[in-house]
Amino acid sequence: MPSTYDGSLKGHFLVAMPGLADPNFAQTVTCICEHNELGAMGIVVNRVHDDLLARDIFDELSIGGEMHAKAIPVHAGGPVHSGELFILHGRPFEWEASLMVTPSLALTNTRDILEAIAAGHGPKTFMISLGCAGWGPGQLEAEIKENAWLTHPVFEEPIFVLPVAVRWEETLRRMGVNPAMLSDTAGHA
Repeated sequence: MPSTYDGSLKGHFLVAMPGLADPNFAQTVTCICEHNELGAMGIVVNRVHDDLLARDIFDELSIGGEMHAKAIPVHAGGPVHSGELFILHGRPFEWEASLMVTPSLALTNTRDILEAIAAGHGPKTFMISLGCAGWGPGQLEAEIKENAWLTHPVFEEPIFVLPVAVRWEETLRRMGVNPAMLSDTAGHA
């Protein structure tokens, strides 16, 4: 078990700077779910699969569901573990395995939460993601030093309430940053 990592960004948003060249992360907001000396893992919260709905996942896993649950969008959580499902959610946290991200936000990837969501008995606030984002030891810290990312403690509204299309700009605004004023070139003080 890793020791407590003093530089952890767990429970923070990573907001991509305009100059971030990686197409997997251009104009993304990523919720960091774990960060320790072994690396970091998060879920991109502002990308949705255009051609994939919860219905497709429930059908593939032979999970019956209510009609409204079948129309739930599936987010593109990142390019790592692209075949795995992750559910970022609010209360309750009583699933088979939930990783607490903040006191009011958890990450779960067990079948019981999917069955509850399909039946309409899951968490009130959630997003289903396929894939996640990941960084090796020291990689995220290096990218932040290179001005690839802005960071801010998580506020849940952009995850669950705001339309996906405005989450990047609105997260920046809530951080006190005018998106139009961001430069796509890195500078170092």
